[in-house]
Amino acid sequence: MLFDEIKKRMMAAMKAGNVVEKEILRTAIGELTKSGKDVDDAAVVAVLKKLVSSNRETIGLATDAAQKATLEQEISIIQGFLPASLDLAAVVSALEPVADAIRAAKNEGQAFGVASKHLKAAGASVENDDVKKAIAQLRA
Repeated sequence: MLFDEIKKRMMAAMKAGNVVEKEILRTAIGELTKSGKDVDDAAVVAVLKKLVSSNRETIGLATDAAQKATLEQEISIIQGFLPASLDLAAVVSALEPVADAIRAAKNEGQAFGVASKHLKAAGASVENDDVKKAIAQLRA
């Protein structure tokens, strides 16, 4: 189970004195356990993606180079637990079956909805930014 793997890795980071890894994994564990419910892998993935997204937003606002470096390191640690995402070319390819519907959408939001629904049904792991770029390519 992914949750158990995170706990083991946090303990190893504590023993090794790796503060950044320990703290980001402790944050993830805290987010996962605060509901008091049993944690399945889908919940773990959702929380980890949320943490990555939050860190990316913070990087965009941060002015301190050291803070940005720490956030990038945290993202790298978290992504080690996430399933590999499709790259931009693979997202464009995966959206080919619904390309006409994406082009026909009235706006970017509707196009994103069509794309997201198709990718979710296909079980594809993607980054939202790559989906947006793929939609732009298909609508160009």
